[in-house]
Amino acid sequence: MKTADVQKLYAEYVLPTYTHLPVCLVKGKGSRVWDIEGKEYIDFFPGWAVSGLGHCPPSVSSAIKHQVNKMIHISNNYLNCKQAQLAAMISKCSFPSKAFFCNSGAEAIESAIKFARRYGKEHGKYEIITMEQSFHGRTLAALTATGQLKYQDGFDPLPQGFKYVKFNSIAALKETITPQTAAIILEPIQGEGGINVVSKEYIEAVKRICSKEKLLLIFDEVQTGMGRTGKMFAYQHFGIEPDLMTLAKSLGGGVPIGALVVNKKLKNYLPPGTHASTFGGNPLVTTAALAVFKTIKKNKLLKNAQEMGNYLHTKLFKLKEKYGFIKEIRGIGLMIGVECTKEGKGIVERCMEKGLLINCTQNTVLRIMPAITVNKTLINRAIRILDEAMQETI
Repeated sequence: MKTADVQKLYAEYVLPTYTHLPVCLVKGKGSRVWDIEGKEYIDFFPGWAVSGLGHCPPSVSSAIKHQVNKMIHISNNYLNCKQAQLAAMISKCSFPSKAFFCNSGAEAIESAIKFARRYGKEHGKYEIITMEQSFHGRTLAALTATGQLKYQDGFDPLPQGFKYVKFNSIAALKETITPQTAAIILEPIQGEGGINVVSKEYIEAVKRICSKEKLLLIFDEVQTGMGRTGKMFAYQHFGIEPDLMTLAKSLGGGVPIGALVVNKKLKNYLPPGTHASTFGGNPLVTTAALAVFKTIKKNKLLKNAQEMGNYLHTKLFKLKEKYGFIKEIRGIGLMIGVECTKEGKGIVERCMEKGLLINCTQNTVLRIMPAITVNKTLINRAIRILDEAMQETI
Protein backbone atom coordinates (compact mmCIF):
# COMPACT_ATOMS: atom_id res chain seq x y z
CA MET A 1 0.00 0.00 0.00
CA LYS A 2 0.93 3.64 -0.51
CA THR A 3 -0.14 6.73 1.38
CA ALA A 4 -2.76 7.51 -1.27
CA ASP A 5 -4.32 4.05 -0.82
CA VAL A 6 -4.63 4.57 2.92
CA GLN A 7 -6.15 8.01 2.37
CA LYS A 8 -8.83 6.47 0.15
CA LEU A 9 -9.74 3.94 2.85
CA TYR A 10 -9.96 6.73 5.43
CA ALA A 11 -12.16 8.79 3.14
CA GLU A 12 -14.62 5.94 2.73
CA TYR A 13 -14.60 4.21 6.12
CA VAL A 14 -13.16 6.40 8.91
CA LEU A 15 -15.22 9.12 10.58
CA PRO A 16 -13.34 12.36 9.82
CA THR A 17 -12.93 13.66 13.36
CA TYR A 18 -9.24 14.51 12.77
CA THR A 19 -7.37 16.70 10.31
CA HIS A 20 -4.84 14.29 8.87
CA LEU A 21 -1.39 15.17 7.67
CA PRO A 22 -0.50 13.30 4.44
CA VAL A 23 1.88 10.89 6.19
CA CYS A 24 1.21 7.23 7.01
CA LEU A 25 3.60 6.10 9.73
CA VAL A 26 4.29 2.37 9.92
CA LYS A 27 7.46 1.97 11.99
CA GLY A 28 9.12 3.69 14.91
CA LYS A 29 12.28 3.32 16.94
CA GLY A 30 13.25 5.79 19.63
CA SER A 31 12.85 9.31 18.25
CA ARG A 32 12.75 8.20 14.62
CA VAL A 33 9.78 7.02 12.57
CA TRP A 34 9.29 5.83 8.98
CA ASP A 35 6.31 6.26 6.70
CA ILE A 36 4.79 3.67 4.40
CA GLU A 37 7.04 4.80 1.52
CA GLY A 38 10.13 4.38 3.71
CA LYS A 39 10.89 8.06 4.40
CA GLU A 40 12.51 8.70 7.79
CA TYR A 41 11.46 11.46 10.18
CA ILE A 42 12.72 12.77 13.52
CA ASP A 43 9.69 12.71 15.79
CA PHE A 44 9.70 15.60 18.26
CA PHE A 45 6.01 15.28 19.11
CA PRO A 46 5.72 11.48 19.46
CA GLY A 47 2.16 10.26 19.53
CA TRP A 48 0.81 13.49 21.04
CA ALA A 49 3.41 13.00 23.81
CA VAL A 50 2.24 9.43 24.47
CA SER A 51 5.56 7.87 23.45
CA GLY A 52 7.53 9.57 26.21
CA LEU A 53 10.28 6.96 26.06
CA GLY A 54 10.29 7.05 22.27
CA HIS A 55 8.70 4.57 19.93
CA CYS A 56 8.82 0.89 20.87
CA PRO A 57 11.17 1.22 23.87
CA PRO A 58 12.81 -2.21 24.19
CA SER A 59 12.08 -2.64 27.90
CA VAL A 60 8.38 -1.83 27.46
CA SER A 61 8.04 -3.90 24.28
CA SER A 62 9.68 -6.86 26.01
CA ALA A 63 7.40 -6.58 29.05
CA ILE A 64 4.33 -6.41 26.79
CA LYS A 65 5.43 -9.46 24.76
CA HIS A 66 5.96 -11.46 27.93
CA GLN A 67 2.63 -10.44 29.44
CA VAL A 68 0.53 -10.89 26.30
CA ASN A 69 1.26 -14.62 26.35
CA LYS A 70 0.16 -14.94 29.99
CA MET A 71 -2.89 -12.74 30.49
CA ILE A 72 -4.19 -9.75 28.55
CA HIS A 73 -7.39 -8.86 30.36
CA ILE A 74 -9.32 -9.79 33.48
CA SER A 75 -12.33 -8.26 35.16
CA ASN A 76 -11.68 -5.72 37.89
CA ASN A 77 -13.83 -7.91 40.14
CA TYR A 78 -10.71 -10.06 40.49
CA LEU A 79 -7.34 -9.15 41.95
CA ASN A 80 -4.64 -8.09 39.51
CA CYS A 81 -1.09 -8.15 40.90
CA LYS A 82 0.27 -5.84 38.17
CA GLN A 83 -2.38 -3.23 38.92
CA ALA A 84 -1.57 -3.38 42.62
CA GLN A 85 2.15 -3.04 41.92
CA LEU A 86 1.59 -0.07 39.63
CA ALA A 87 -0.58 1.72 42.19
CA ALA A 88 2.17 1.21 44.76
CA MET A 89 4.79 2.49 42.31
CA ILE A 90 2.80 5.67 41.59
CA SER A 91 2.37 6.29 45.31
CA LYS A 92 6.08 5.77 45.93
CA CYS A 93 7.06 8.21 43.15
CA SER A 94 4.51 10.92 44.03
CA PHE A 95 2.68 11.20 47.37
CA PRO A 96 0.92 8.68 49.63
CA SER A 97 -2.01 7.76 47.45
CA LYS A 98 -4.44 5.26 46.02
CA ALA A 99 -5.15 4.95 42.31
CA PHE A 100 -8.08 4.27 40.02
CA PHE A 101 -7.13 3.08 36.54
CA CYS A 102 -8.86 3.85 33.26
CA ASN A 103 -7.90 4.20 29.60
CA SER A 104 -7.21 7.87 28.82
CA GLY A 105 -6.65 11.36 30.14
CA ALA A 106 -10.27 12.32 29.53
CA GLU A 107 -11.43 9.33 31.59
CA ALA A 108 -9.01 10.26 34.35
CA ILE A 109 -10.43 13.79 34.42
CA GLU A 110 -13.99 12.42 34.42
CA SER A 111 -13.01 10.32 37.44
CA ALA A 112 -11.61 13.39 39.19
CA ILE A 113 -14.78 15.36 38.45
CA LYS A 114 -16.98 12.60 39.86
CA PHE A 115 -14.77 12.37 42.95
CA ALA A 116 -14.99 16.16 43.41
CA ARG A 117 -18.77 16.14 43.03
CA ARG A 118 -19.17 13.42 45.68
CA TYR A 119 -16.76 15.30 47.94
CA GLY A 120 -18.67 18.53 47.35
CA LYS A 121 -22.03 16.96 48.01
CA GLU A 122 -20.94 16.03 51.53
CA HIS A 123 -19.82 19.62 52.12
CA GLY A 124 -22.74 21.35 50.38
CA LYS A 125 -20.67 22.30 47.31
CA TYR A 126 -20.63 21.36 43.63
CA GLU A 127 -18.79 23.96 41.51
CA ILE A 128 -15.41 23.27 39.92
CA ILE A 129 -13.07 26.04 38.83
CA THR A 130 -10.72 25.49 35.89
CA MET A 131 -8.35 27.75 33.98
CA GLU A 132 -8.84 29.69 30.77
CA GLN A 133 -6.82 28.11 27.92
CA SER A 134 -6.84 24.77 29.74
CA PHE A 135 -7.46 21.45 28.03
CA HIS A 136 -8.81 18.42 29.89
CA GLY A 137 -10.29 16.11 27.26
CA ARG A 138 -13.08 15.50 24.76
CA THR A 139 -15.76 13.69 26.75
CA LEU A 140 -18.64 15.94 27.76
CA ALA A 141 -17.64 16.78 31.34
CA ALA A 142 -13.94 16.97 30.47
CA LEU A 143 -14.86 19.20 27.53
CA THR A 144 -16.81 21.47 29.85
CA ALA A 145 -13.85 21.62 32.23
CA THR A 146 -11.71 22.74 29.29
CA GLY A 147 -11.47 26.52 29.35
CA GLN A 148 -11.58 27.03 25.57
CA LEU A 149 -14.88 27.83 23.89
CA LYS A 150 -13.75 26.56 20.49
CA TYR A 151 -13.80 22.98 21.76
CA GLN A 152 -17.23 23.37 23.36
CA ASP A 153 -18.96 24.93 20.37
CA GLY A 154 -21.92 22.89 19.18
CA PHE A 155 -22.23 20.60 22.19
CA ASP A 156 -24.72 22.54 24.29
CA PRO A 157 -26.24 22.07 26.77
CA LEU A 158 -23.03 21.42 28.69
CA PRO A 159 -22.97 20.05 32.25
CA GLN A 160 -23.48 22.71 34.90
CA GLY A 161 -21.17 23.72 37.70
CA PHE A 162 -17.97 24.82 35.95
CA LYS A 163 -16.33 28.25 36.12
CA TYR A 164 -13.21 29.55 34.39
CA VAL A 165 -10.55 31.98 35.59
CA LYS A 166 -7.51 33.58 34.03
CA PHE A 167 -4.43 31.39 34.39
CA ASN A 168 -1.87 32.71 36.89
CA SER A 169 -4.24 35.41 38.20
CA ILE A 170 -4.66 35.13 41.96
CA ALA A 171 -7.12 38.04 42.02
CA ALA A 172 -9.36 36.43 39.40
CA LEU A 173 -9.38 33.15 41.32
CA LYS A 174 -10.31 34.79 44.62
CA GLU A 175 -13.17 36.67 42.94
CA THR A 176 -14.57 33.46 41.44
CA ILE A 177 -14.61 31.24 44.55
CA THR A 178 -18.03 30.98 46.19
CA PRO A 179 -19.47 28.91 49.06
CA GLN A 180 -20.46 26.39 46.36
CA THR A 181 -16.88 25.84 45.10
CA ALA A 182 -15.70 22.27 45.64
CA ALA A 183 -12.47 21.99 43.63
CA ILE A 184 -9.88 23.71 41.47
CA ILE A 185 -8.31 21.96 38.47
CA LEU A 186 -5.15 23.17 36.80
CA GLU A 187 -2.33 21.95 34.58
CA PRO A 188 1.12 22.86 35.97
CA ILE A 189 1.97 23.55 32.34
CA GLN A 190 -0.87 24.11 29.92
CA GLY A 191 -0.15 21.97 26.88
CA GLU A 192 -2.88 22.58 24.32
CA GLY A 193 -3.21 26.10 25.70
CA GLY A 194 0.23 27.04 24.40
CA ILE A 195 2.85 25.71 26.89
CA ASN A 196 1.91 28.19 29.60
CA VAL A 197 3.83 27.51 32.81
CA VAL A 198 2.18 28.08 36.18
CA SER A 199 4.02 30.61 38.34
CA LYS A 200 5.37 29.52 41.71
CA GLU A 201 3.52 32.40 43.36
CA TYR A 202 0.24 31.33 41.82
CA ILE A 203 0.44 27.62 42.56
CA GLU A 204 1.42 28.37 46.18
CA ALA A 205 -1.53 30.75 46.48
CA VAL A 206 -3.91 28.15 45.03
CA LYS A 207 -2.67 25.62 47.58
CA ARG A 208 -3.22 28.06 50.45
CA ILE A 209 -6.70 28.93 49.23
CA CYS A 210 -7.67 25.27 48.85
CA SER A 211 -6.44 24.46 52.35
CA LYS A 212 -8.27 27.43 53.87
CA GLU A 213 -11.55 26.94 52.00
CA LYS A 214 -11.45 23.10 52.12
CA LEU A 215 -11.38 22.80 48.33
CA LEU A 216 -9.88 19.90 46.43
CA LEU A 217 -6.72 20.78 44.52
CA ILE A 218 -6.55 18.73 41.31
CA PHE A 219 -3.49 18.68 39.08
CA ASP A 220 -3.94 17.51 35.50
CA GLU A 221 -0.58 15.88 34.73
CA VAL A 222 -1.79 13.96 31.70
CA GLN A 223 0.79 15.66 29.47
CA THR A 224 3.34 16.87 32.04
CA GLY A 225 3.72 13.62 33.96
CA MET A 226 6.20 10.74 33.67
CA GLY A 227 9.43 12.70 33.44
CA ARG A 228 8.47 15.14 30.71
CA THR A 229 9.70 18.17 32.71
CA GLY A 230 12.76 16.59 34.34
CA LYS A 231 10.79 15.57 37.42
CA MET A 232 8.57 12.50 37.50
CA PHE A 233 5.61 14.86 37.89
CA ALA A 234 5.62 18.59 37.16
CA TYR A 235 4.12 19.59 40.51
CA GLN A 236 7.36 18.44 42.14
CA HIS A 237 9.11 21.53 40.74
CA PHE A 238 6.97 23.65 43.06
CA GLY A 239 6.89 21.62 46.26
CA ILE A 240 3.08 21.58 46.23
CA GLU A 241 1.22 18.34 46.90
CA PRO A 242 -2.22 17.95 45.27
CA ASP A 243 -5.30 16.20 46.57
CA LEU A 244 -5.93 14.51 43.22
CA MET A 245 -3.74 14.01 40.16
CA THR A 246 -4.62 12.70 36.72
CA LEU A 247 -2.20 10.75 34.53
CA ALA A 248 -2.26 9.21 31.05
CA LYS A 249 -0.29 9.67 27.80
CA SER A 250 3.32 8.65 28.65
CA LEU A 251 2.21 6.48 31.57
CA GLY A 252 1.88 3.37 29.39
CA GLY A 253 4.76 3.95 26.99
CA GLY A 254 2.35 3.72 24.05
CA VAL A 255 -0.53 1.57 25.31
CA PRO A 256 -3.78 3.22 26.47
CA ILE A 257 -3.88 3.78 30.23
CA GLY A 258 -5.02 6.60 32.50
CA ALA A 259 -5.12 7.02 36.25
CA LEU A 260 -6.75 9.07 38.95
CA VAL A 261 -4.37 9.37 41.88
CA VAL A 262 -6.04 10.23 45.20
CA ASN A 263 -4.17 11.49 48.25
CA LYS A 264 -4.48 9.05 51.15
CA LYS A 265 -5.43 11.88 53.50
CA LEU A 266 -8.82 11.98 51.76
CA LYS A 267 -11.53 9.49 52.48
CA ASN A 268 -12.81 7.46 49.54
CA TYR A 269 -15.68 9.26 47.85
CA LEU A 270 -15.97 6.59 45.14
CA PRO A 271 -16.94 3.40 46.99
CA PRO A 272 -17.86 0.18 45.13
CA GLY A 273 -20.61 0.72 42.58
CA THR A 274 -20.01 4.46 42.02
CA HIS A 275 -17.34 4.30 39.33
CA ALA A 276 -15.72 1.75 37.03
CA SER A 277 -13.82 1.16 33.78
CA THR A 278 -14.10 -2.18 32.02
CA PHE A 279 -10.63 -2.17 30.49
CA GLY A 280 -9.06 0.05 33.15
CA GLY A 281 -5.77 -1.20 34.56
CA ASN A 282 -5.78 -4.61 32.91
CA PRO A 283 -2.64 -6.79 33.19
CA LEU A 284 -1.26 -5.76 29.79
CA VAL A 285 -1.31 -1.99 30.25
CA THR A 286 -0.23 -2.04 33.88
CA THR A 287 2.71 -4.26 32.94
CA ALA A 288 3.70 -1.69 30.34
CA ALA A 289 3.39 1.19 32.81
CA LEU A 290 5.52 -0.62 35.38
CA ALA A 291 8.19 -1.04 32.71
CA VAL A 292 8.02 2.70 31.98
CA PHE A 293 8.70 3.59 35.63
CA LYS A 294 11.54 1.08 35.86
CA THR A 295 13.11 2.32 32.62
CA ILE A 296 13.00 5.95 33.71
CA LYS A 297 14.80 5.07 36.92
CA LYS A 298 17.28 2.57 35.49
CA ASN A 299 18.35 4.77 32.58
CA LYS A 300 18.37 8.00 34.65
CA LEU A 301 15.95 9.60 32.23
CA LEU A 302 14.85 12.38 34.58
CA LYS A 303 18.42 13.68 34.50
CA ASN A 304 18.48 13.27 30.72
CA ALA A 305 15.24 15.24 30.37
CA GLN A 306 16.75 18.06 32.42
CA GLU A 307 20.03 18.12 30.51
CA MET A 308 18.54 17.70 27.04
CA GLY A 309 15.82 20.21 27.91
CA ASN A 310 18.47 22.79 28.80
CA TYR A 311 20.40 21.97 25.63
CA LEU A 312 17.30 22.27 23.44
CA HIS A 313 16.31 25.54 25.12
CA THR A 314 19.79 26.94 24.38
CA LYS A 315 19.54 25.98 20.72
CA LEU A 316 16.07 27.49 20.42
CA PHE A 317 17.17 30.76 22.02
CA LYS A 318 19.84 31.02 19.31
CA LEU A 319 17.07 30.75 16.72
CA LYS A 320 15.17 33.47 18.59
CA GLU A 321 18.17 35.77 18.17
CA LYS A 322 18.16 35.00 14.45
CA TYR A 323 14.44 35.31 13.70
CA GLY A 324 12.49 38.37 14.79
CA PHE A 325 9.14 36.58 14.50
CA ILE A 326 9.99 34.35 17.49
CA LYS A 327 8.28 36.13 20.36
CA GLU A 328 8.99 33.83 23.32
CA ILE A 329 10.38 30.42 24.25
CA ARG A 330 8.89 28.85 27.36
CA GLY A 331 8.51 25.54 29.13
CA ILE A 332 10.29 23.20 31.50
CA GLY A 333 12.49 20.27 30.57
CA LEU A 334 11.39 18.71 27.30
CA MET A 335 8.00 20.42 27.20
CA ILE A 336 8.71 23.52 25.15
CA GLY A 337 6.66 26.13 23.32
CA VAL A 338 8.05 28.54 20.73
CA GLU A 339 5.58 31.39 20.35
CA CYS A 340 5.73 33.25 17.05
CA THR A 341 4.18 36.49 15.87
CA LYS A 342 2.82 34.65 12.83
CA GLU A 343 0.98 31.40 12.24
CA GLY A 344 3.09 28.31 12.78
CA LYS A 345 1.32 26.01 10.31
CA GLY A 346 3.71 26.77 7.49
CA ILE A 347 6.75 26.07 9.64
CA VAL A 348 5.28 22.74 10.77
CA GLU A 349 4.58 21.74 7.17
CA ARG A 350 8.07 22.70 6.00
CA CYS A 351 9.58 20.73 8.89
CA MET A 352 7.55 17.67 7.94
CA GLU A 353 8.68 17.90 4.31
CA LYS A 354 12.28 18.00 5.54
CA GLY A 355 11.87 15.09 7.97
CA LEU A 356 10.98 16.65 11.33
CA LEU A 357 7.64 16.20 13.07
CA ILE A 358 6.52 18.94 15.48
CA ASN A 359 3.16 20.43 16.41
CA CYS A 360 1.52 23.84 16.43
CA THR A 361 -1.10 24.85 18.99
CA GLN A 362 -3.06 28.08 19.44
CA ASN A 363 -2.12 28.90 15.81
CA THR A 364 1.20 30.53 16.72
CA VAL A 365 2.91 28.28 19.29
CA LEU A 366 5.25 25.58 17.99
CA ARG A 367 5.02 22.70 20.46
CA ILE A 368 8.23 20.68 20.74
CA MET A 369 8.15 17.66 23.05
CA PRO A 370 10.69 14.98 22.10
CA ALA A 371 10.99 11.71 23.96
CA ILE A 372 12.91 11.96 27.23
CA THR A 373 15.42 9.53 25.74
CA VAL A 374 16.50 12.10 23.12
CA ASN A 375 20.17 12.93 22.64
CA LYS A 376 22.21 15.91 21.40
CA THR A 377 22.78 14.41 17.96
CA LEU A 378 19.05 14.24 17.23
CA ILE A 379 18.46 17.68 18.75
CA ASN A 380 21.14 19.16 16.49
CA ARG A 381 19.58 17.53 13.43
CA ALA A 382 16.13 18.77 14.42
CA ILE A 383 17.34 22.32 15.01
CA ARG A 384 19.01 22.41 11.58
CA ILE A 385 15.72 21.39 9.96
CA LEU A 386 13.73 23.87 12.04
CA ASP A 387 16.19 26.62 11.11
CA GLU A 388 15.82 25.83 7.40
CA ALA A 389 12.01 25.73 7.69
CA MET A 390 11.91 29.09 9.44
CA GLN A 391 14.24 30.63 6.87
CA GLU A 392 11.98 29.47 4.06
CA THR A 393 8.85 30.98 5.64
CA ILE A 394 10.22 34.50 6.03
